[in-house]
Amino acid sequence: MKICVSQTEAKSSKRKPTYYIGWGYNRDWYSKGNVRLQSESGNPQLIKGTYYSYDFTVYNATAHDRPNFEDIPDIANITIPQFSVRLGAFFNNKRDLGFELNYDHAKYVVDDYQKVRVKGHVNGQYFDKDTILDPTNFLHYEHTDGANFFMFTVIKRWKLKESKNLKNNIGFILKPGFGFVYPRTDVTLFGNRVNNGWKVSGIVGGVETGFRAEFLKNGYIELTGKGGYANYINTLVQGRGNGKASNSFWFFEAILILGYQFQFGK
Repeated sequence: MKICVSQTEAKSSKRKPTYYIGWGYNRDWYSKGNVRLQSESGNPQLIKGTYYSYDFTVYNATAHDRPNFEDIPDIANITIPQFSVRLGAFFNNKRDLGFELNYDHAKYVVDDYQKVRVKGHVNGQYFDKDTILDPTNFLHYEHTDGANFFMFTVIKRWKLKESKNLKNNIGFILKPGFGFVYPRTDVTLFGNRVNNGWKVSGIVGGVETGFRAEFLKNGYIELTGKGGYANYINTLVQGRGNGKASNSFWFFEAILILGYQFQFGK
């Protein structure tokens, strides 16, 4: 038996990737975490006329985000708020499996004036005691330009409801992924503030999940939650070669994305 396939049927069965780009904003919540600061081995650091040799850990510090949403209307400062960018592609015609490059410009600020346990040494003097994080004479620590999560994620989507003309739908989406952190760390240590440069400093992994609605064929909107773990292995303290820091925490993000999707060719 000879089976004839029309050109229309053949074209519709051909795999055709769908690409998309999205922009949005996020809010973030963080677990308690430890922060360790170390001067370079054998190289005391000169801070305001005094040489410091130090290696100490701040335990179970609380932290908050800094959304800066009041700057959203100012187009010139559109990257100041906590924003998110998505670049991705669906492999198949159903648009239910794909991959995504996923970036969240989050901000992480250790709370000033909290009482924490601090253990270690400064200039050879060992201590292990409850301490107030006073930014004027001891420590202030933040990633506010920013914590910067770069992730590669795999996407799986399940359509929940679709319009008759197939141009509008809503579905559930899941995005597990892994990547790196690229923070700009702002540190005030013993009264001296340095807003360091950006530096690849560690790893991040997590899962994002929520709802994706597609409308008018090319538009889409996502409302998702993202949970993960960030480990900053080696951040700057007072400039390159002047100390290093490490900290880690669990995080949760609420993210709203508006985007555009498209295909190449007819």
